[in-house]
Amino acid sequence: MALQHTQGFWPVAAAIGGNTSVTVIKFVAALSSGSSSMLSEAVHSLADTVNQILLLIGLGRSTKRSDDQFEYGYGNERFFWALISACGVLFVGAGVTVYQGISALSADHSVEFSSMVFLVLAISLVIESYTFSIAARSLRRAFPEASWRERLALADPSTLSVYLEDAVAVIGVLIAAGSLTLTFLTGDGLWDALGSIVIGTMLAVVAITLIMRNRSYLIGAALPEEVREEIIALLQSDPAIERVLDFKSSTVGFGKYRIKCEVEFNGAAFLRTSHRGRGIKRQFEEIQNDFEAFKKFSADYADRIPRLIGKKIDDLEARIRAAFPQIRHIDIEVN
Repeated sequence: MALQHTQGFWPVAAAIGGNTSVTVIKFVAALSSGSSSMLSEAVHSLADTVNQILLLIGLGRSTKRSDDQFEYGYGNERFFWALISACGVLFVGAGVTVYQGISALSADHSVEFSSMVFLVLAISLVIESYTFSIAARSLRRAFPEASWRERLALADPSTLSVYLEDAVAVIGVLIAAGSLTLTFLTGDGLWDALGSIVIGTMLAVVAITLIMRNRSYLIGAALPEEVREEIIALLQSDPAIERVLDFKSSTVGFGKYRIKCEVEFNGAAFLRTSHRGRGIKRQFEEIQNDFEAFKKFSADYADRIPRLIGKKIDDLEARIRAAFPQIRHIDIEVN
């Protein structure tokens, strides 16, 4: 699959472009004003840019074809790089931002005000809102019938990362503007420092959310319970399946799964299939008291059953893939 057609590519690409430009203008404003909250916003945008580049690397590597080293493909690469990105948000974005705010609290902190600072905040708000809207539209297109809570639960990690980080970015710009305004009105740098700490705390919450989401994928999150039950019901609806003894599943990429199940076949169903069109009673009468004929019948039956089992497994796998396209690898074992 081409990278640009990978789910999550366009929100990430747009976020990289937007955050790169925002980072530059925020650093200019922070250095010219000495604002702690503005510097926190600049660090936040820089961290977002680097983290989204990591997301793009993960998306690119996840499209690689399977090979002898990774026979189930590289789909989980996106989760690995998204996890590193989330750690960057936590340690660089949130850590530096909170540290900057605490340092401003404990030091003699002054802020130089200029119209450029608020102009930068206004430009940043427009750009961040635009990239946020791209991620939001991507989620709506992917899950048109779902609520926003469900969309966030079902979203691919890359789009979710852009959505949450840009949501914090938009809120962060408003907080920075509010804290700077309060500092200007009161002459107290406390408000500017508190704004930095609040922004950093929000980043930490987002980072931990993303870390936990990617962790679940990397350690092999199973299919949703309702899908699992539907697949088991499909298997057990086949006359040849006596029962499903074991069923396991794991993630091999976003929206892609591997399943392994152990089944007990119904021997009577195979007997009927094996001798379809040939009366078993007539065959019994033909080989009565003929040991050689009985041996030939037994050998023929023993040879036919494994082929019937293999054909049945192929048929079951085809039915599962047709009904559940997200199942990419199927292992059906006979008890």
